[in-house]
Amino acid sequence: MSFAVSIYDTTLRDGAQGEGISFSLEDKLKIAQRLDAFGAHYIEGGWPGSNAKDVDFFRRIRSIPLKQARVAAFGSTRRAKTTCEADAQVALLLDAETPVVTIVGKSWDLHVHHVLETTLDENLAMICDTVRYLKSQGRTVFYDAEHFFDGIKANEAYALACVAAAQEAGADAVVLCDTNGGSMPWEVEEIVARTRAHLAEREGGSEIGIHTHDDAGVAVANALAGVRAGATQVQGTLNGIGERVGNCNLCSLIPNLQLKLGARCVEDEQLKTLSELSRFASETANLAPNPRQPYVGASAFAHKGGIHVAAVMKVEHSYQHIDPTLVGNERRVLVSELSGRGNLVYKAQEFGVDASKEEVQQVLVQVKELENRGFYFEGAEASVALMLHRLRPGYQRPFEMIDFMVVVEHRQGRGIFAEANVKVKVGDEIAHTAAEGNGPVNALDKALRKALLPHYPRLAGVTLADYKVRILDGDAATGATTRVIIDTRNGHRAWSTVGSSPNIIESSWQALADSMEYALLSE
Repeated sequence: MSFAVSIYDTTLRDGAQGEGISFSLEDKLKIAQRLDAFGAHYIEGGWPGSNAKDVDFFRRIRSIPLKQARVAAFGSTRRAKTTCEADAQVALLLDAETPVVTIVGKSWDLHVHHVLETTLDENLAMICDTVRYLKSQGRTVFYDAEHFFDGIKANEAYALACVAAAQEAGADAVVLCDTNGGSMPWEVEEIVARTRAHLAEREGGSEIGIHTHDDAGVAVANALAGVRAGATQVQGTLNGIGERVGNCNLCSLIPNLQLKLGARCVEDEQLKTLSELSRFASETANLAPNPRQPYVGASAFAHKGGIHVAAVMKVEHSYQHIDPTLVGNERRVLVSELSGRGNLVYKAQEFGVDASKEEVQQVLVQVKELENRGFYFEGAEASVALMLHRLRPGYQRPFEMIDFMVVVEHRQGRGIFAEANVKVKVGDEIAHTAAEGNGPVNALDKALRKALLPHYPRLAGVTLADYKVRILDGDAATGATTRVIIDTRNGHRAWSTVGSSPNIIESSWQALADSMEYALLSE
């Protein structure tokens, strides 16, 4: 039987503390709306006492209608030896006008003595007073017990007294935090269960939450262990971004909870948008999406080995632990020197090529030979598609390269520039064109387009999106074999092609020519 677990997202606050992460105000508002659409129950918007951007976020988010998510402002307990009414930081939490306020407090005696520099009794009073005051102002209050697991190990009685004080003061949830990220799953499960039993014997009925960091690489496992022990709220960030090595990754945790543990977190249709949400979060944070991320990464359901592919084509779940569509992802088959015939059969079907066994085998031999020479087809599937199409009877290439020349010059007063001459055959006509560019590849691209556009005007919408170079045998120094991968785009369509040669210009030409041919083929 399924059970409910609420999702508390802290991407905008805890996630923003990660190195290299900086969200603009507009970024934060967009992420909040996407989280709401996905089905997050709580969105922690920031710490209104820490910077003006967070103050502006809470002001702006009030005018944006959310479907279900409740926005939380984050802050700390009152300062020692003062009152909540006189504490400016507590006042800012109320000024944020959020329905939920999450306050963090100390639960490790080491922090009380040496960080807060106050007494154990005063810290308990700070927790109790702040929770009670915020509740009196009509807020839902969550108490984040910072360093709880370290606190339990150092002084169990005091750590338990801290969470009991929050519950007895009326906290709606007591969240147990592995702030240093060093606890192990078996420790977390046992401590959460013990804490839950301790709180059940006391006044109040706070929900138990779990907040984990990934310093030991087990944040997701620790959150799952916490839920197994009775936690019904989980906190984390999209893609696991956060301070030091990051937080619990909600993009792994949520499908594990829902598909493996039987918990109900979001609707099934919302879960199908998880991969898209993950990519959106990466792009907004100006990070390259991690292809090897579980569930949502581009490689999560990618199959390369020939034995694997042969099995997956017969029984999909033979090498997949879930149906990738459940999380909005897809199965991919890669082509490389490790491929078997099944890989090419699959790709032929994917590209709409009715290839015979002999033709598939011929392409497979060609792939293995070319990869031995430095080509790499996993990231250049358009080149594989062309190899398959070129074997078909009657296939005619839209153009044929006869020769090209590229000159790079430095002229006083002008600086560096490049000029390319290309001679290509289109049908029965030979086109000989020249063009200048800011570099040799740019000049080649312009000259080739100049030759082809009169015959294929639709190439005007094709743009080079990325150009990647890798040196394959560095010991050969400047004589090394160079691999070039070109990413090309036409509107929303994108594809990649590859070239490899000891001459970087030849490598570039191979990839560039393939990119143009594929553009015409796919039309």
